[in-house]
Amino acid sequence: MNASALDHLVIAARTLEEGRTWLEGRLGVPLQRGGEHRTFGTHNALLSLGPGAYLEVIAINSSTPAPQRPRWFGLDTPEMRRRLEGGPALTHWVARLSTLAGLDLAPFGEALDLTRDENRWTLTVPVDGSLPVEGVQPSLIVWHTPPPPTRLPDAGVRLVRLTLGTPEPDALRGLLDRLNIKGEVEVEEGPHPELSALLETPGGLVTL
Repeated sequence: MNASALDHLVIAARTLEEGRTWLEGRLGVPLQRGGEHRTFGTHNALLSLGPGAYLEVIAINSSTPAPQRPRWFGLDTPEMRRRLEGGPALTHWVARLSTLAGLDLAPFGEALDLTRDENRWTLTVPVDGSLPVEGVQPSLIVWHTPPPPTRLPDAGVRLVRLTLGTPEPDALRGLLDRLNIKGEVEVEEGPHPELSALLETPGGLVTL
């Protein structure tokens, strides 16, 4: 069976500096430099969540040319821009698989081969750059180089639980079961799609 797990959480922000300052203030630990994503005109900063997962803060990189396609994670949409006016937010998550072979990728988007510095991976991205099911359905990633947690310093932060709220919990649970995603991901019924992450930090529990 395809090995799968939560790979990383996505915090979107209007600027990388704003997102980094906000998250470091919430968690009480420093983030690490990430890099640029030239295909999508974005850049990020990273934080280890232990040996198998991490968190990224991502924002549009205004110092680079606009990409030839819509940016990922809904960053070009008016809805996301309005949302981020209220501050950085947990907007999405990514599930790690050992292979995409044999999967119906129609619900996830096209599989793109991407790079950032020494990192190489394949990620599913909708053609229009939107968030799958407003962010509660994961994007899928396959790493072709060691993933970031193998190189990031351990800041003592761990994911306790990722809660996915949705008006259609049975459909989302069925999808996650088909992907064989277990562990710290929980699905709850709610009036609209939303994500909430409970993190254990050196200063105590924090909810994003």
